[in-house]
Amino acid sequence: MSEDQKKQLQQQLWNIANALRGKMDADEFRDYILGFIFYKYLSEKMQLYADQILKEDGIAYDSIDESTEEGQEFLGAVKEESISHLGYFLKPSELFSEIAKRGNGNGTSNFILQDLADILKHIEQSTMGTESEDDFDNLFEDLDLTSTKLGKTESAKNELIVKVLNHLDTIDFELQDTESDVLGDAYEYLIGQFASGAAKKAGEFYTPQEVTKVLAKLVTPGETKLR
Repeated sequence: MSEDQKKQLQQQLWNIANALRGKMDADEFRDYILGFIFYKYLSEKMQLYADQILKEDGIAYDSIDESTEEGQEFLGAVKEESISHLGYFLKPSELFSEIAKRGNGNGTSNFILQDLADILKHIEQSTMGTESEDDFDNLFEDLDLTSTKLGKTESAKNELIVKVLNHLDTIDFELQDTESDVLGDAYEYLIGQFASGAAKKAGEFYTPQEVTKVLAKLVTPGETKLR
């Protein structure tokens, strides 16, 4: 990831933080952002994998019609492969890009809170009975979409969440680029900016990447390449 791309990523994350700032503590809005970021990551990974499976059929995953028998056959095949290789499953209608688009239809905020809550549950439920079940158990428990801190009314909560999703939707996780780690960069930035609570609660302390690099050089004098 280039420095310009990293700055753009950080700007979008800062925009999201600004949208949530004042409504909750830094630790809390950081957890919301991280939760949605991970949902987006899982979604993009799902779509990339499904597109690879369907490539020979000349079908894009997000173009599958879930209401048809043929569409259900494709979904069944993709689900089996996805659970086996990724450990979870998302339908095309549950992809992050789709829910973000649905929430901002025609330039207005459509109600998506219940759909979003259902999708997050479905991700966890898709792993039940599999090796990845424990990894996904209560994965999104910090994303309380009913919290009054998001807004006093359902409409206000929905409008805020739509705004957050729209900001995140502009971020390309570049999953096809094996050298890029947008998820890691986003996590590091958020922890670095808002590390006051969660990291310490876990008995851990955040060390900025710049400090880590300096320490690595100090303890490995003369080395030009570190493993």
